[in-house]
Amino acid sequence: MQKTLVLLAVLSTSFFTIQAQKSEKEILKNLEQKSEDYGNIAQNIWEFAEMGYQEEQSSGLLQRTLQDAGFTIKKGVAGIPTAFIAEYGSGSPVIAIMGEFDALPGLSQKATAEKESAGKSAGHACGHHLFGTASTAAAISTKEWLEANKSKGTIRFYGTPAEEGGSGKVYMVREGLFNDVDIALHWHPGDENEANAGAALANKSAKFRFHGISAHAAGSPEKGRSALDGVEAMDMMVNLMREHIPQEARIHYVITDGGKAPNVVPDFAEVYYYARHNKRDVVIDIFDRMVKAAEGAALGTGTTMDYEMIGGTHELLPNLTLQKLMHENLSEVGGIEYTAEEKVFADKIAMSLGMDKADLDTAKNVQPYKTEARAYGSTDVGDVSFTVPTVGFGTATWVPGTPAHSWQAVAAGGTSIGRKGMMVAAKTLTKTAIDLFKDKKLIEMAKAEFLEQRGADFKYIPLLGDRAPALDYRN
Repeated sequence: MQKTLVLLAVLSTSFFTIQAQKSEKEILKNLEQKSEDYGNIAQNIWEFAEMGYQEEQSSGLLQRTLQDAGFTIKKGVAGIPTAFIAEYGSGSPVIAIMGEFDALPGLSQKATAEKESAGKSAGHACGHHLFGTASTAAAISTKEWLEANKSKGTIRFYGTPAEEGGSGKVYMVREGLFNDVDIALHWHPGDENEANAGAALANKSAKFRFHGISAHAAGSPEKGRSALDGVEAMDMMVNLMREHIPQEARIHYVITDGGKAPNVVPDFAEVYYYARHNKRDVVIDIFDRMVKAAEGAALGTGTTMDYEMIGGTHELLPNLTLQKLMHENLSEVGGIEYTAEEKVFADKIAMSLGMDKADLDTAKNVQPYKTEARAYGSTDVGDVSFTVPTVGFGTATWVPGTPAHSWQAVAAGGTSIGRKGMMVAAKTLTKTAIDLFKDKKLIEMAKAEFLEQRGADFKYIPLLGDRAPALDYRN
């Protein structure tokens, strides 16, 4: 009798395991069946093309989609009208999936293989319309799995605006909105499928504003003090600094206001600066030197200067425990296959980038797993990664070889190529979230690695200080 009961217990356990596995398979099948619906959502956001902190339609559409799926919505969190949190379930673990939806200024483009403006002020050159939609789809699919298996836990979607320079997630971290999260997941559009241990540069950005005295540039120039001279003097000194900063550092700037007419000595001018490095302490030092250069420029040109912090993000803290899991799931999902029509489009895009033809194998395959990666860009995910164990990956939503922030990225993101890559991301996120809900040991291992890498005595200090969200930074 005892042996019979043991056998029944084993069979019962096996049965429910099979049922759970079957349920996951059904969830992913259901997700695939909704690909057209999610594709339409992404296309709408692509057409909205709203810049940072202006994403009212994009944020609203994702909120409605999640609310209709049974999520509870908290709107306007962290003092940001377009930021929100959608939640389903109760108790732990709490798994967060982050989604972005802001576009970039000056990159309007139609979904064509030739450079052709869509007549808008912005475009999705970083694929955030796909980012936000795939993450939404994954959150909903994970919620369906929790329901089907009556599993304990909470799935959250974090709607995070203004990643492109606005540091939206930093304000959410600063408000403590990630404090009870166990694991945070994210992804990013790109030109290949990879789940390597990512890296990102810490970043500080500010707008430096110079104030002078206007005068007739020819009739009474001696009475004027050019604010533009202040900007140009600062630019010259910062450019001289480049020889005396670490080789891996990056400094970028654009003059956003240089005056209105050549025959008027400008009494106002503005320059917008970024400083980046893979260590935030180095960024802080470079930025402080930039401020000194601005002060010296004002002194030397007889102008005054003030500056406004716009953004500031930490470098990315990798988590290899989670990264290996993500790589396994991305490899199981696999890449994308191009149709004949998509191949023609891809080859045209490739030729516009100086290539003979598109390398479609890159879109089809998943890159080998690597534990080291060189950092190029910055992301406010970095601040999240110093608060909670965080993992991300990328999928081929653009034609292989396409750089981010290009018209080619906007174009591909508005086609079926982008939407196929988006669904790869949605499935990979779903599988990873389900794995974490099923295996609490993975969470424990990830947390142990997180504390070891970050340090148990770490104190989070946002690089942008205590300023309120820069809601008008795109103006």
